[in-house]
Amino acid sequence: MRIGFLGAGRIGSFHAATLAAMDGVSDLVIGDADGTRATMLAQAIGARAVATVDDVFAARPDAMVIATATASHAHLITRAARAGLPTYCEKPIALDLAGTIGALREAEAAGTLLQLGFQRRFDAGYLAARQAVQQGALGRLHTIRAITSDPTPPPPEFLPLSGGLIRDCLVHDFDAVRWLTGREVTEVFATGSACGAEFFRTAGDVDTAAALLTLDDGTLVTATATRYNGAGYDVRMELSGERDQLVVGLGDRTPFSSVEPTGAPAPQHPWTGFLDRFDAAYRAELAAFVQAARGEAPNPCSGQEALNALLVAEACELSRHEHRPVRLTEIQQRMPDVS
Repeated sequence: MRIGFLGAGRIGSFHAATLAAMDGVSDLVIGDADGTRATMLAQAIGARAVATVDDVFAARPDAMVIATATASHAHLITRAARAGLPTYCEKPIALDLAGTIGALREAEAAGTLLQLGFQRRFDAGYLAARQAVQQGALGRLHTIRAITSDPTPPPPEFLPLSGGLIRDCLVHDFDAVRWLTGREVTEVFATGSACGAEFFRTAGDVDTAAALLTLDDGTLVTATATRYNGAGYDVRMELSGERDQLVVGLGDRTPFSSVEPTGAPAPQHPWTGFLDRFDAAYRAELAAFVQAARGEAPNPCSGQEALNALLVAEACELSRHEHRPVRLTEIQQRMPDVS
């Protein structure tokens, strides 16, 4: 399979190296807004660089992978759909509902596969938790606690491009909750604070956020995120039921220490970031895309799934700004008509 690859930044470099080493990928054609960066990446992994995005499409690949800046995603998804190419794209599709829905409709009209990058669906711990819930091992699920904590803030220039802490980080938890439980979020209440660097307040963003979600079966979910977790990168999910409870992400690299006499000390090598923590999940995600693009497996994370997670994030942002509970039906009724 010949794959066109757009984007040679941090996550793009990781994905490109994964694909270049994958059996069944015969040619990887890399393009980036920075031609020098694309060339350096291609040389490092044994791929082929071209000068422009147009050249990537002109190479007539069998599928397309998009790992460019967020602002370009919707346009490139549309272009790939019109070219009839199965496409993998890093989340989000766009930073607003109109752009997201417009790109989704293009993919649907073309009948092309569109897989979105929610890598937690491929993490061994999340997969095991999903199986336990599906098999009823916990009994009636009543409480979920989700945590996403970055060790340090991103660069100031990243914030306006990210959509903010809730859309950028907590959206992963929203997707994981829906996927893992098979339930829908009906109502949210969210808040946040910006007590760290001034650039968060300048961007109208927060550096710490918390959301309370109610699922359609009454399960309560707390989801928290912060840009300031000096102990390391921490992503966990606790699931509690009438019969049992379990936790995802608790291991010898989880960045915390217990103050109990018999508790575990702080790890010597805590997780440093998302590429470190989810290395295996990212690789499995791209392997699943190649299978799906060949027609050998179903799409593991459709664009509609990404839209559903974004709707929860949009409800949380509205709740944060207006200091009130928000039902998902309110956001759905506000969805723009881009027909």
